[in-house]
Parts: sequence; structure tokens; C-alpha cells
Amino acid sequence: MKQLIIIGAGGMGRTMYDLARESRGFGDEFSIKGFIDDNIHSLDGFENYPPVLGTIKDYMPSAEEVFVCSIGGKSRKACIESILEKGGNFITLIHNTARIGTNAKLGKGTLVGTYTTIAADAELGDYNFIQSMTIIGHDCKIGSWNRIDSQVMMVGATTIGDNNMIHTGAMINHNVHIGSDCVIGACSFVTMDVESGTTLFTSPARRLK
Repeated sequence: MKQLIIIGAGGMGRTMYDLARESRGFGDEFSIKGFIDDNIHSLDGFENYPPVLGTIKDYMPSAEEVFVCSIGGKSRKACIESILEKGGNFITLIHNTARIGTNAKLGKGTLVGTYTTIAADAELGDYNFIQSMTIIGHDCKIGSWNRIDSQVMMVGATTIGDNNMIHTGAMINHNVHIGSDCVIGACSFVTMDVESGTTLFTSPARRLK
């Protein structure tokens, strides 16, 4: 059985600990060993969690260990790459309440949160962070390194590139294409294609930069 280590012991890390215990494979394929965090005192004052085992920058993975990353935002990729460069392996964590449709494909190192739907024939790349109660419609194509927050709706056949941040409650309309390195604000309704490097807010979504 593999030993799971969660990168980041902050609020999302503690949430991911609970999610991991309710995910596919827990108790059969993996147990939870603990956390790594550059703040080794992250769990001071919190009870009922496994320990912080060391810092992200100094931790050396072993063959029996696997990793997931709870850190979002711009530092997420650097944290994951720090472990990959030292030979660490990442698993995809799928909550037991998530629905994964026929022929859906998920890359490695991806989180799928509670009551999230990945519909038929959707394709996701690696290291995506998809939070709770989000719907990714049929035939959607998603790149890698994306953060998709809770209650996002991606209607069928939408596509997004890499390194995007799509915030809570956003809705991406049918057949819309979003490039890479974009920010979609909370509750935005995106009805048009979005060029890479764009920030959109409001409903209907308007470009800020």
C-alpha cells in the first residue's frame, strides 16, 4: 500500500486530508502518512491530523510514497515540480461522490472534489485542481495545471488551455475556447472565446486586461 503525502498543511491541506479519506482507493491502495509544508508549524493548534513531515523544498520522496498538492495559485506548479524533480510520484484523487462519465480521461496528479461531475468523453490533462460541485460537460477538453473552483459549470464541448484560474460560480458556455494563463472571475458568465493571458469578470464576462 502506498503512503500518501499532502503538499501544504494550511486550510486547503486539512480539507484535502478529509477528502482523501473519502476518496477512491483509501485504505486499499493508499494510507495517509502526513503533510509537507515550508511552514513546519502549520498544524500547531490543530488536533487529529497526521504530522508535518518536513519542508517542501527539503523533502526527499521514497519509492512507497505518493503525493497530492493542496496548494493553489501561482506557487502550485513550483511546489509540484520540486517533488517531481526529486523523483516523487503523484496520484489522481477522486472523491467517492464524484461522477466520472463514460470514456472520460483524467491525467495524473489531478484532484476531483465532492459531488463533481466529469461527463462523458471529457479529457483532462495533468495536475488540475477541480473543487467541489463543479460540472465539466461532455466532450470538454482541459489542459494541465488549471485551478477550477467550486460550483463552476463548463457546458459541453468547451475547451481550456493550461495554467488558468476559474473562480467559484463561473459558467463557461457551449463551445467556448479559453486559452492559457487566464483568470475568470467568480460568477462570470463567459459567452465568447478568451485569448491567452486575459482576465474576465462580471456577467456577461468582460475583459479587464
